[in-house]
Amino acid sequence: MSREPRPRTVPGPLAAVLRTQLAGALARPGRLLMTGLSVLVAAFVVFGTVMAQQITEQTTVDRFRGTPEAADLVVLGDDDVITDAQIKAVQAVPGVAGVATRTENGVSLAEVSRRYLELQGDPGSGPLSRVRLVAGGYPDGPLELAVNRQASQRLDIEPGDRVGLLVPVGGDAEGTEETDGTRTVTVTVTGVVEANSDREATGYAPAAALNAMGHIEGYPRIDVSAEPGVSAEALTERLSAVFQRTSGAAFDFVPGDTVRGDEARAAVDQYADVFRLITMFLAIAVVAAALVATSTFRVVFAQRLRQLALLRTIGAHRGQLVRALAVEGALVGLIAGTAGVLLALGAGYAAPVVAHAAGLSLSAPAVPVVAAVAVVLGAVLVTVGAVLAPASSAAGVSPLQTLRSAGTLAGERGIGRARLGVGLLLAAGAAGLAGVLLADLPEPGDLNYDSVAGLMLTVLSGTLAFLALITLGPLLVRPLLAAAGWPLRRLGPTGTLAVGGIGGAPRRAAAVSVVVALGVTLVSGTLVGIATLRGHMDRELAVQAPADFDVSGAVNGNGNGTDNGTVNGLSADLVRRLKAVPQLADVTEYRQTDVSVDGMEASAVDLDPTALPSSRLLRPVSGTLTDLGPGEVIVSSRLARGLGMAAGDSITFTTAKKGTLRMSVAATLPDEGPLGADAIVTPGDLDKMGASPLPAGVLANAAESGQAARNAAEQAIRKTVGPNSAMELRILAEERDNSDADIEMVATLSLGLLGLTVLIAVVGVGTTTGLTVLERTRESGLLRALGLGRSGLRFLIGMEAALYGVLGGLLGLALGVPYAWLAVRLLNLGAPLLLPYGELLAVFLGLVLVTALAGLLPARRAARVSPVVALGTSE
Repeated sequence: MSREPRPRTVPGPLAAVLRTQLAGALARPGRLLMTGLSVLVAAFVVFGTVMAQQITEQTTVDRFRGTPEAADLVVLGDDDVITDAQIKAVQAVPGVAGVATRTENGVSLAEVSRRYLELQGDPGSGPLSRVRLVAGGYPDGPLELAVNRQASQRLDIEPGDRVGLLVPVGGDAEGTEETDGTRTVTVTVTGVVEANSDREATGYAPAAALNAMGHIEGYPRIDVSAEPGVSAEALTERLSAVFQRTSGAAFDFVPGDTVRGDEARAAVDQYADVFRLITMFLAIAVVAAALVATSTFRVVFAQRLRQLALLRTIGAHRGQLVRALAVEGALVGLIAGTAGVLLALGAGYAAPVVAHAAGLSLSAPAVPVVAAVAVVLGAVLVTVGAVLAPASSAAGVSPLQTLRSAGTLAGERGIGRARLGVGLLLAAGAAGLAGVLLADLPEPGDLNYDSVAGLMLTVLSGTLAFLALITLGPLLVRPLLAAAGWPLRRLGPTGTLAVGGIGGAPRRAAAVSVVVALGVTLVSGTLVGIATLRGHMDRELAVQAPADFDVSGAVNGNGNGTDNGTVNGLSADLVRRLKAVPQLADVTEYRQTDVSVDGMEASAVDLDPTALPSSRLLRPVSGTLTDLGPGEVIVSSRLARGLGMAAGDSITFTTAKKGTLRMSVAATLPDEGPLGADAIVTPGDLDKMGASPLPAGVLANAAESGQAARNAAEQAIRKTVGPNSAMELRILAEERDNSDADIEMVATLSLGLLGLTVLIAVVGVGTTTGLTVLERTRESGLLRALGLGRSGLRFLIGMEAALYGVLGGLLGLALGVPYAWLAVRLLNLGAPLLLPYGELLAVFLGLVLVTALAGLLPARRAARVSPVVALGTSE
């Protein structure tokens, strides 16, 4: 009996379509790579940030943990200290391998600078030591001290130097000299050390030696190491019995691991806000990657339009095509995400090796498996989301498209009515919100204005504006190209062809340019914000730190032997000698006195507002600084707002010695005046207010720029004033340095992270250019056949890629600068808008150059193809 043949299983329509699409995608791995390149970069950046966070945190823990690994138990005094007798008893306890006493104190250097030095007790050697010797030797006798690198560099201290420390009066000791309220203890610096927990200038010596210097009894903490096999719990039980026998005070016994864990968390917490900020920027980068992927898929599906139409002809439904293309997108996301994670993992493990070769120290990260899986899944989701809109559009192709030779979507040159309506609605919403904010801008000094609400509305308006740009982009390409392409058309047929190539596909050009515009918007807005912030800080520092140095007299009263609360003046001889110091420049003396205005206490100075270079940063609200003359005054914002006055008004001062003095307001300041003054007057008018004839202080700058010149100037001031002078030296330049360092850190971090968005945009330009070159292979062959050389073809494609940068740059600047100005005004800092023209121009030109370079590889590939082969290509 013959068997009937079993029927063959015919795959369903969706399975057939899916198999066809995946086979076509895998047959062209180059296109597959270009399609997912932006997602790969985004996955690399995101997972690279995870690795960077791990490296940062682990390095921070390893470098700034203060408790040694050998410390198994830490004993802390509550209200009482640990005595020497108790320490001897602890050392005799079975299971105790070692004990290190700890103490902390702070002193000032007995010099005019009044620099602060933290003191910490440490044994200096052994497993319980927290320091490593760098130069010299560790203290082993009384009145000896080792300093860390920070103290050596900032205070100019080297081994062998003798340094005076000001400690509270508490007894007599060898090597001390008693002064008013303090004792000067002269110590010898024996060496330079480094410690993981150091952030400030610190001196080290055995804790007993430090206690002897300050005549301090006992220690607030001891670290105890256990012998092998003895647990922290057992050690706690034994030591508790010892302390109960020797003292009735309460002590805390904390395992070393617990203390190190607390120290690690405290060290890492300082970076929490930074990485939260990074997360926000990464979200923007992921959005950029999704936009690039959407544009890329749209190009790829347009190139396969006839194939999709053929599938529709043989019965594939639109939904089947959409699902098949979505699965293709998921495959691209899986491959790109996995590749990005693996590259970031390799970079994370290579970073410590490279840092070690460069003389730096970075800790190796762990393998964050959960984060790696999350990034890969996120890449898949982003890619699937990016593919849906192009897939839906491509799947709606008519079956009749199989009879046509065109390879692009119909109607690509315009947008539909629905899209036009949505775009106009978004633009109207953005303009409306911006109009509301502009109508309600805060007045300078308005402390009741809610800046947070205004900034949130600004972000919402900017988001609507960018969505409108995405929607209406194809309509903006042609007018922008008409203006931006004019110079290229002057170059001849090649330039005209480049402009026509971009203008011939406005939807594609808009999709790529919008991603570039996103990066330029963020970068330009950040540059404007940073320039404004820097200008605002410079103006504030011109008030708070008008010069590098301020030499002033000590204040009498409150413990200094008198009760008048006045300031000791500087002698005319000292001022003369300071002006003769060659390491100083802009030496300007000033006097000051107290006055009152309508019951408001105020400070008046006769500092010439134009004598110092920093004065050019002072911008008055009304009047001009150069108008100051006899009978005139420059007043602070506090007086101006409190009395409701402006330049040209009159003001009456009441003084303790001279009665009243009526003056005319020459100018008003947005904040306080230099040296915190409320009123700046001429020397003659300050005399009328009853001021002392002696200068209260002297302001001066270092004669040359740089830290070395400043150190030399500081040493010259110390030498001129003398070591036993009551004068006080304030190094105001350090305030500027700290402010500049903070701004530079914010600028570097922000621009570096925003650069990721620009990087992804440039990847999008290169990908789109590469796919366009494949799409126009026959056109390239025809141009070559008509006489265009390889260099001409490369130049043509490079100009087309550069035009993406031009379009994106113009759109980005048009959005970024106005919204940055609006944000600055809403912050209500009183800072004027500063446009960094040079930096903005550099960003624009650099972007054009980079996008042109992004088209270099596709251009080289197109130029290598023979015209005969290109003309015979079916696509």
